Amino acid sequence: MSSKDLIAEQAVHLFETEGYASTTVRRIASAAGVDPAMVIRHFGSKEALFLEVVGLDGFGETPIDGPIEELGERLVAHSVDPERADFRSHLAAMVRASDREVVREGLRDASRRVFVDRLAAVLEGDDAMLRAHLVSAQLGGLFQAWAVVEEEGIIGAPRASIIELYGAAIQALVDPR
Repeated sequence: MSSKDLIAEQAVHLFETEGYASTTVRRIASAAGVDPAMVIRHFGSKEALFLEVVGLDGFGETPIDGPIEELGERLVAHSVDPERADFRSHLAAMVRASDREVVREGLRDASRRVFVDRLAAVLEGDDAMLRAHLVSAQLGGLFQAWAVVEEEGIIGAPRASIIELYGAAIQALVDPR
């Protein structure tokens, strides 16, 4: 494994377990067994490292294609899929670090690029972009309750119930007729 890959692996672990503010370049370097200068040489800054290793780009596409009348439930099912735990952990780390402007910008950019623009393209109506942003915000609320706050009333509920109930709320934005 290259030193860059080792640094990235240790950084993800530390950012997710200790948080952005508590994770220092020195701590990442120590965990990876490299000099702190190596971290900066590979990534430029702690913020750039964070966005690269915790960013949302590597998690595949959200299932937007398919019948529009089932999109709400499909989006929620995808969001709470047990196989997407890594994505929820990365998103939680980004939300926790969003007090940093560079992270907030990265989160907004990734949200638009990975989800909002694609969703707006399949929605009908003059307000498609607004509704796509609102769907993103609603799903973001679900992610936050699930992965950041770890709300027991949600994470302990049957997935089928979450998909049905939250899916209907999302569907009202997807197809407001």
